[in-house]
Amino acid sequence: MPKVSVIVPVYKVEKFLPRCLDSLINQTLKDIEIICINDGSPDNSLQILEEYAQKDSRIKVINQENSGPSISRNRGIELAQGEYIGFIDSDDWIDLNFYEKLYETAKKYDADIAVGDVKIIRKYGRQSYKYQYKSEELAEETYKKYYLCNIPNVGDVWNKIYRTSGIRKLNLTFEPGVYYEDICFMVEALYYLKKMVTVPNVKYYYQRDNAGSILRMKSQKLKNDYVHVRERMLEFFKSKNLALPNYYRPVKKYKFLGLTLVKIRYHSTKRECSLLNIIKFNLPPIKNCEEK
Repeated sequence: MPKVSVIVPVYKVEKFLPRCLDSLINQTLKDIEIICINDGSPDNSLQILEEYAQKDSRIKVINQENSGPSISRNRGIELAQGEYIGFIDSDDWIDLNFYEKLYETAKKYDADIAVGDVKIIRKYGRQSYKYQYKSEELAEETYKKYYLCNIPNVGDVWNKIYRTSGIRKLNLTFEPGVYYEDICFMVEALYYLKKMVTVPNVKYYYQRDNAGSILRMKSQKLKNDYVHVRERMLEFFKSKNLALPNYYRPVKKYKFLGLTLVKIRYHSTKRECSLLNIIKFNLPPIKNCEEK
């Protein structure tokens, strides 16, 4: 049994895919399997996958008609043989010791989930932390897990590993045909899986400079799906008698004549204010979350 099964949905990422695969095949944790789901890519992504698979037997290439990232991830979960499951988007990459550190820390604490840092990569190489953990911290209380992962403001699935048996026992899957599907997955995973541990000094690199990313394209479906997953998430909180963390807020925009003058983003307890999307500064922090 591999220690970690890494699930990689692949669609139209020929520019970024080699960097992603290089970061996986060169992991210091050698006992992994790499499940690449080619989601009907119209570019050279499949050819790149096949070339890498010929060089590294740990890479398994699965072809399917274009069905979206949810079905790709669900198929990867079905096929995974590892003790833990990890997800990585094919335009992103990770530190070479990423899975070794997450796996060893998860085993150390007998944790169901281990979570690492995230660095956002923007245009012209600009970088900033989305998550940065200072120490190993074990969390079992629902609200502590939510706070450490900034749930429900975001729902990042890819800077973590999850105990495979727990995912399957709970039948946790991604809703097919819906964007922002990871938000609901993370809300439920952190609620049901008991132990989570943070792992400092190991990074997942999130590529924002990808004009072809689905979530960078404006469409009515994206707007509708965002509303849908938020409503589903809020219903889950209500059904479990959970109070929303008091740091939870949507992004606020203040417009004049169609121009966004002020935008406020919420990142955990931090609030970032943007004027004309040029001048940015932090507002005073808001209080920690509280359990109902």
